[in-house]
Amino acid sequence: MNYTARRIGRTLALVLPVVLVLSGTLAVTHVSWTTQGPSDSTLTASSSNASSPAGEDAKNNKRRAPEEVLRTKLLSELQEKDPGIALTHLQQAIHERPSLAKHCVSLARSLGEAAVRAYGPNRAQSFARPVCDTAYATGVATMQG
Repeated sequence: MNYTARRIGRTLALVLPVVLVLSGTLAVTHVSWTTQGPSDSTLTASSSNASSPAGEDAKNNKRRAPEEVLRTKLLSELQEKDPGIALTHLQQAIHERPSLAKHCVSLARSLGEAAVRAYGPNRAQSFARPVCDTAYATGVATMQG
């Protein structure tokens, strides 16, 4: 009996992660990746700031950081559509611009907090996806407590 339980446990330990990864991969492959053009989130330096010293660039640059532009866009999508779409677009943006990956947790947490404000904690949690680990769920949880 003990051997059977151990064998079932080992089988689940091997099969379950594979199933989870495949289901996440299949979910991502069904997303339409062509809805957003690369020019939507690309920031370019203006010619007036191109010759400024680095210290003056930071002080005089009125453009927002790429992650803040993305945050605004995603929060707007969350309000207009639903958190699931915003999370999908976050994952897409991280894939297209790997430099945004260091902001992924912060962005997903912001989406979780905004989802609770817009949809309530139970409904907000139903949109959770494995984007940026559990940052979205963490954002939902912080708003509940």
